[in-house]
Amino acid sequence: MKALARVSAVAAIGFSGAIFGFFYAWICSTMWGLDAAPPDVAIQAMQAMNASVRNATFAPIFFATPLVIAMAATFAWQSCAPKAAIYFALASMLYLCGGLVLTMVVNVPMNEALANQVIPGDPQKAQDIWQAYSPRWQRFNILRTIASGMTLLLCALGLMALVQTTETGRA
Repeated sequence: MKALARVSAVAAIGFSGAIFGFFYAWICSTMWGLDAAPPDVAIQAMQAMNASVRNATFAPIFFATPLVIAMAATFAWQSCAPKAAIYFALASMLYLCGGLVLTMVVNVPMNEALANQVIPGDPQKAQDIWQAYSPRWQRFNILRTIASGMTLLLCALGLMALVQTTETGRA
């Protein structure tokens, strides 16, 4: 059971690190680049990126992360590492609410609304569409990035607690 706990803890760190990196990249490069582009180009690019993200590489990381972390919590609990189990359980709930649900409730509907926009030939109309979309989308992306970063931190603390417990035999 201890081996399963450690393997699942490492998987939890990998999954949470991947999704944190994904959200973080939107903050520090992608959206800044789109905001610097002409609005019609930014809209087209965002539409293309949102369409392309629905793929077999992204889906497991996005949807399975809370499950992988919950599995780490379960195996930690079964390995008599309650402190580690608590870290992983908190991490799973945090990502589930602050990453996955937030994305599905806010960012995805915004993306779908943008996908239905026809790029106007009028630069001012394109500017209006982009200005109504980008700042709000970015605010919520910052929230899910913070949540996923804290999830990663909690998973790292969980692994540390798990290793400490399994090596010393103390919870």
